[in-house]
Amino acid sequence: MLQDIERYLACPHCAQRLALDGRTLRCPTGHSFDQAKQGYVSLLAGDAHTGTGDTADMVAARGAFLTAGHYRPIVDALAAAADRTDGLVVDLGAGTGYYLTRVLDHAGGVGAALDISKYALRRAAKAHPRIGAVVCDAWRPLPLQDGCADLVLNVFAPRNGPEIRRVLRPGGRLLLVSPTSRHLRELVAALGLLSVDEEKERRIDEKLSPWFTRTDRAEVEFRLSLSRADAAAVVAMGPNAWHTAPDVLDAALAALPEPVEVTGSVQVTTYR
Repeated sequence: MLQDIERYLACPHCAQRLALDGRTLRCPTGHSFDQAKQGYVSLLAGDAHTGTGDTADMVAARGAFLTAGHYRPIVDALAAAADRTDGLVVDLGAGTGYYLTRVLDHAGGVGAALDISKYALRRAAKAHPRIGAVVCDAWRPLPLQDGCADLVLNVFAPRNGPEIRRVLRPGGRLLLVSPTSRHLRELVAALGLLSVDEEKERRIDEKLSPWFTRTDRAEVEFRLSLSRADAAAVVAMGPNAWHTAPDVLDAALAALPEPVEVTGSVQVTTYR
């Protein structure tokens, strides 16, 4: 609910605090933002572009795949790494709110689901009674007050180091989930998908080092038994959707055994 997180929000134009007036967020200088009927609010600056956001089809594929529980080991590991809180948990690149929902159930607090895709946030706004869903651009100043968050989640999503540091309180933590080079390797080989750089973890650490210290890292590796429809959803729900020719993909999917055994492999890293 936006009521749960309004005290943490900031105007994207002037950075002043926002307050709810009915279904409209207003700042003292007169900027206003209406809540959509689906429950989210857009706090994008006027010149922002949403072309990089997940489409309705991508969101539908992700929703089906995650709801089926295929990434349950990831969400369980993420929740286990989260300390109890009665404050704000921010999910930067929240998508449908799947990961944030599990963390809120485990750790408490209220959640701000931030994403540039309104299609994703239509789902996130309804995913949990303590989630407020906000459309914003991860690469611009986040529409949040300085030092307002106890915890920031970042799962397979863009990482804006200085902005994450700004919105975290002193001693606050960032929990980051990133794929290893082994993640979905069987599908990468069979379907010609984008691969993960073996140096990814080192590069993430280096980019975040001006603002954060890594305090823990846990590898989560598990086996997935996927139908061809599940494998198609994996492609459709992420960046591969932009890079794979449909006819080539259909032929490759048809050649897969069913079920196909696939490796899931991620790092869950804690930064302070």
